[in-house]
Amino acid sequence: MTMHEDAVARYFTAWNAATPEDVAKAVASAFTEDGTYTDPLGDAKGHDGIAAAITGARERFPGFTFELTGTPDAHHDLVRFTWDLVSTADGSSPAAGFDVITLADDGRITTVAGFLDRLPGA
Repeated sequence: MTMHEDAVARYFTAWNAATPEDVAKAVASAFTEDGTYTDPLGDAKGHDGIAAAITGARERFPGFTFELTGTPDAHHDLVRFTWDLVSTADGSSPAAGFDVITLADDGRITTVAGFLDRLPGA
């Protein structure tokens, strides 16, 4: 697994973690301490802020998982990839988007720029 693929895998582990403790552990593994996450609905900074953003999304969409779609595209310290938010009950997908991440030398994420292609009610 390349550094880019590993970073994307850890990113999805964080977004799909089930408990606050698991989210905190996964965020620390995936993001630098001063990492940032920005999408059209908000922005977060640092482990606590990113964990809170993930927890908020998980509370808004219980029973859903974030799934990688396609193959990540990467060069240098940048990776872009697409995702779907998928119901574990029926496979429906109310949201989808793509993210661009920047990696630190240690392979953890320093920035995420998220873009939403599909939202419920939009």
